Amino acid sequence: MSANVSPDGSVPWWKLLTKYHWFVLAVAALGWLFDCLDQQLFLLARMPAMKDLLPPGADPNEYAGYATAIFVLGWATGGLIFGVLGDRIGRAKTMMITILIYSLCTGLSALSKGFWDFAFYRFITGLGVGGEFAVGVALVAEVMPDKARPHALGLLQALSAVGNVSAALVEMGLSTMERSGAMPEAVAKWRIMFIIGAVPALLALIIRAKLKEPEKWQQMKDSGKMSKDVGSYSALFRSPRWRKNALIGLALACAGVIGLWGIVFFVFDLVGSVMTKQFAAQGLTGGDLAGAVGQWKGKTSLMLNIGAFLGMIAFTKFTQRTSRRLAFTVAFIGAMISTLLVFWILREPWHIYVLVPIMGFFMLGIFGGYAIYFPELFPTSLRSTGTSFCYNVGRFLAATGPWTIGLLSSKVFQNTEEPLRYAGMTMCLVFLLGLIVIRFMPETRGEPLPEEERGFAH
Repeated sequence: MSANVSPDGSVPWWKLLTKYHWFVLAVAALGWLFDCLDQQLFLLARMPAMKDLLPPGADPNEYAGYATAIFVLGWATGGLIFGVLGDRIGRAKTMMITILIYSLCTGLSALSKGFWDFAFYRFITGLGVGGEFAVGVALVAEVMPDKARPHALGLLQALSAVGNVSAALVEMGLSTMERSGAMPEAVAKWRIMFIIGAVPALLALIIRAKLKEPEKWQQMKDSGKMSKDVGSYSALFRSPRWRKNALIGLALACAGVIGLWGIVFFVFDLVGSVMTKQFAAQGLTGGDLAGAVGQWKGKTSLMLNIGAFLGMIAFTKFTQRTSRRLAFTVAFIGAMISTLLVFWILREPWHIYVLVPIMGFFMLGIFGGYAIYFPELFPTSLRSTGTSFCYNVGRFLAATGPWTIGLLSSKVFQNTEEPLRYAGMTMCLVFLLGLIVIRFMPETRGEPLPEEERGFAH
């Protein structure tokens, strides 16, 4: 136990942190915050980009699903690659590399000439996005005192909502300029959004100059235990304990990631379709119509992420007072019901202010749980690798989510009034997977981070 912790554990977690602890948390939070800024800019810009880049007659809904699936596949691939590097070359070094990749390639997306070069840039961006999460949470988990660790990880994930909110404000600001005629007609709004997404590259310079590797990882390196088993997927699956944890974490992540990327993030396109019909009926056209719709998509993102921030904070407090299992159970049930209601009911502007924050509260609360739970499943030599495996291998399966909802919209429900509405409702069945997996989860609340088993990974 840390010297700062009183015997009865009554010291608030934030009082256990030194200035360096706060610095590490701030850097990791900024890395993930900007990561989420990039994701959200893509979600808000993908439909206008598809309309500009596709040839006449191509279905933007279908290709938006393909572009999202390709991005998610890049995310999964990057997670596997950089998860291993995080264990082998260090958390801080790997974080710097991932931030540079996702920032610079987001900027390159603004130069796209057609669907395939756009998809290529999104895939490479996904490599960096996928790698950043695992090394960030491993870094924070290993640096923080045990009592502070779950709270710091929950706050790290909750602050990602700030990145999403920033993207919403960018969308709303640019849409206001578009509607007023202040934006140059020669430059599409979605291209400007991707250029803004290149700014986080500057954070990599701070990481390079100031951030140290965690003491746990440095001790492992200095002790000569940096064997071939460090950051090894074969080592992860050779141990029955870590193998079981990895497979449970993978299944748990699949339910949330498919739910988020295959359903929830398509709410922006649903809002765009609903509001376009309403504003067009009022006589709006051209830039005035596009700007008005863009403002409502920005408001939707804002509402979703206000709910997300509160949900991730609530998950953190709830899981510390109850258990990891109960917190995930409540979150999955809430996500399934609220998402179903959003896609079923959303037809009026006030629905965005009421229903969307509730969906964000439960859906993104699940991801607050991932940040806390996954690092608790693996030892130092496999923490980044194991966390990446859970969070990112699931994305290979999750990539079918955007593809499926695009296919459902364009093929199965194409003759309905609002195809995306019925496609999203059908996809909500995926949350049942999370509820099934929970009964197999090891409970980790109140436990220290696990270390290597005897004779393993040395």
